[in-house]
Amino acid sequence: MSVESNKQFIGEFIQAMSDGNSEAIINAYHPEGTVATMGNTLISGVRGLDEIKQFAEGVLDSFPNKLAFNIKNITAEGNMVAVEAESDGLHISGQNYHQHYHFLFELRDGKIYRMKEYMDTEMVTEILCDGQTAG
Repeated sequence: MSVESNKQFIGEFIQAMSDGNSEAIINAYHPEGTVATMGNTLISGVRGLDEIKQFAEGVLDSFPNKLAFNIKNITAEGNMVAVEAESDGLHISGQNYHQHYHFLFELRDGKIYRMKEYMDTEMVTEILCDGQTAG
C-alpha cells in the first residue's frame, strides 16, 4: 500500500472507533496483530487479536453515546502511520472522558500489525478503571 492509502486506512480505522463499529475495528487487524497500551494501568499491556476483540467491545460498551475521536495530525512513512488525536465521550460513570492520544501503527499486508497507544494514564485510572491502580 502507498503512504497515502496507509493514512486513509488508518483514518477509516479511527472513524470506526468513533462510530463504535467493533466489527470494522477487529477486521482492520492482521491475524497476528497486537495492541500495546502504554503505562501502568489496569488496561495497560500487550494484547493479541482474541483479547483485542473482547477489549474493544468492552471499551465501546462503556460509552453508550460513543467515544468521538478527532485526528489532529497524521503522518506516515513506509508501513508506519503516526496519529495525534483527541477523544470525547460520556462514560457510563457519568464522567466526561476527554483524552489525548498518540497512536503508532505498523501495517502488514494492508492490516494493522502493531498499534502502540500512548495517553493520559491518570485519566484512564480515574475514569476507565474507577480509581483502581495496577500496583
